[in-house]
Amino acid sequence: MFFSGNKSKLGIDIGTSSIKVVQLKKGADQYALETYGIVKVAYQRPSDMQFDVITETASILRKLMTEAGVTTRKVVASLPNNIVFVSVIDMPPMSDKELKSAIEWEAQRYVPLPLEEVTLSWSVLEKSAATGGQLQVLLTAVPTTVIDNYLKMFKLADLQPLALEIEALALIRSLVGSRQDGLILIDIGARTTSLNLIDKGYLRVSRNLPVGGETITDAIGNSLHVSPSRAEQFKRDLGLVTDMQQIPQTIRPVIDSIKNEVQQLIKIFGSGGGAIQEIIFSGAGTYVPGLLKFFEDIGPKCSIGDPLKFVSYSPKLKANLDGVSLSLSVALGLAMRD
Repeated sequence: MFFSGNKSKLGIDIGTSSIKVVQLKKGADQYALETYGIVKVAYQRPSDMQFDVITETASILRKLMTEAGVTTRKVVASLPNNIVFVSVIDMPPMSDKELKSAIEWEAQRYVPLPLEEVTLSWSVLEKSAATGGQLQVLLTAVPTTVIDNYLKMFKLADLQPLALEIEALALIRSLVGSRQDGLILIDIGARTTSLNLIDKGYLRVSRNLPVGGETITDAIGNSLHVSPSRAEQFKRDLGLVTDMQQIPQTIRPVIDSIKNEVQQLIKIFGSGGGAIQEIIFSGAGTYVPGLLKFFEDIGPKCSIGDPLKFVSYSPKLKANLDGVSLSLSVALGLAMRD
């Protein structure tokens, strides 16, 4: 059904309300966007509860890839932040063989599930000369049942999975690149928001909040007694800058919860001598007028991310991409993975 290009790769981001796919081809010095697609999903469980979400997702994915003209079976997919346990831990200097055993032992302190129920992975971020070669290790743990479900879904969709990756690492790839300064990436999705502290190009801290763009839309709809589509239009047109005070007052509790977490991250990072130079926003929930201005008083520069800055694409696609590129940040970063 699909044929594979030698250097083409598909990034798949399965979110709570949409599925995004991006196919990139790696060139000598840049990635080329070959195709992309987005589809909204709203799973309706029938009354008999025989609904099979894996089969349904695979079916939606196959249809999306066909409509987008995907031509590769090689896939890198994201794991939802809310089911991945991520920690940066300090370890004493040791060999790779010793490190494996030590991390498995240390993981028991950080992972809130029995280790036999999760799949562990880790990577050494850096060795600090100031602390005698102390290692900083990024530890991730994913319930094994989640990985099994993803593999089943890809098999049903006739895809060849190359890797499963946490969303934060994909965002670093698409939004940060080789930057070495301290940054916070805020990815506002439909129902969740991830806050990721990046330093020297590495993920240091990742936090997730159960609020997103749909949380804001729902709040506006309930406050003004309007339909979800009308509430979404109010959010995108008026946001935090309208004279109609009821809307900003409705939005603020959601944005405040994100802002408070950001301030905590800056404080924690600063206590260790670090400094955040920029706060970068991405995700579909970022389309709220006045959002950057609301965060300006925190201190660091605030900006909207550009996930296409490392990607070339046809000028014919620009008009369509302008409205969806922030939603593709994770999928783009996944397709960039070597």
